Amino acid sequence: GKFGADTARLFIMFAAPVERELEWSDKGVEGSFRFLNRVWRLVYHFKDVLARKVTSYDTTNLNEQDRELRHILHTSVKKVTEDIDNRFNFNTAISTLMELVNALYAYKDKAETVNDGLIYEAISKLLLMLAPFTPHITEELWHDAMGSETSIHKEAWPTYDPEAIKVDAVEVLIQVNGKGKDRIMTAPDISRDELGKLALEQPEVKAAIGDRKVLKVIAVPGRLVNIVVK
Repeated sequence: GKFGADTARLFIMFAAPVERELEWSDKGVEGSFRFLNRVWRLVYHFKDVLARKVTSYDTTNLNEQDRELRHILHTSVKKVTEDIDNRFNFNTAISTLMELVNALYAYKDKAETVNDGLIYEAISKLLLMLAPFTPHITEELWHDAMGSETSIHKEAWPTYDPEAIKVDAVEVLIQVNGKGKDRIMTAPDISRDELGKLALEQPEVKAAIGDRKVLKVIAVPGRLVNIVVK
């Protein structure tokens, strides 16, 4: 069948780190087969978008869904590249690609408008990263769905944009004496001092403190601030 050799290859690389014994299991093979089916359906779902060959898009003007998908895409390229280059960790590389496919399905279901350039980038990069594991199916999709004249195996390995990997903002919980009072969005790299100051300025927090004395501000960037009052 269409996925035969690729399913077996993918299963072998996914199920066992290179140095460990492989336990053959029908369930694992089925999982690999199902995954390749999902990739196939995803690519054909976007076939019309891919046919437009929008190879660039404005990355500064993305909605929330676009930003999230782009973040996952570029993080995936970085992780897969490092896993293959440095460690031959094929199984973790494949898990990352499975997560990327999940993110593309979530985008397909959630996004009100599809960003053609982003989809073209995401599916090209997905297929390029899958190509070493599943050479037959990716070649077929590359020609048929992406409409490319050249072989996928002659293409350059995809690159990632470090800016896309950065998280714009993270939610921080603010507590007063251990009780949650507010949540704020902050830059992930905010300093402890800045975060503590910011927390103390929030109206909800001021109200909770009232005229009690602030004894201590414990700030954990990216997580929480606990203000101890008496």
